[in-house]
Amino acid sequence: MKKILILLAFGITILFADNFTLKSDDLKGQLTSKQVFNGFGCVGENISPKLSWSGAPKETKSFALTVYDPDAPTGSGWWHWIVFDIPKDKTSLEEGFGNKISKDIVQSITDYGKPGFGGACPPKGDKAHRYVFTIYALDVEKLGLDENANAPTVGFTLNFHTLQKASIISYYGR
Repeated sequence: MKKILILLAFGITILFADNFTLKSDDLKGQLTSKQVFNGFGCVGENISPKLSWSGAPKETKSFALTVYDPDAPTGSGWWHWIVFDIPKDKTSLEEGFGNKISKDIVQSITDYGKPGFGGACPPKGDKAHRYVFTIYALDVEKLGLDENANAPTVGFTLNFHTLQKASIISYYGR
């Protein structure tokens, strides 16, 4: 009887578990010229997509967002966007947010060497690269980092404070 109650409790927990989800009407299977970098031989608009999320764990105190290309020929991938200290009551970032300055939400240094959104720009002739957009539900209101924090430092800190995460993957090649 005790085993049945434990299994029943486990099943109810799964049934009512959060379904943390990242969505975007701007992102489809392939990135468009809007999300492509303008530089390094790429010609795009370099505009961050609109993103929204739902189903965060009730313990969430803030959010962070990253965009990462694991296929970049660097040996360590390429960080295109790093955003954190997003308040827990905010559930979206509008199109172009990565091109703006916010006093409350931090955008830190990407592999382009500056804060903000840096669009896709894989080497010409390379296979299509994956662009992984990931939202993190965090257990702290602030990460304690600033706009000068690099991707490894932010990633290290995120790993200690992530409750759940959700991702969207889009591709781009040229």
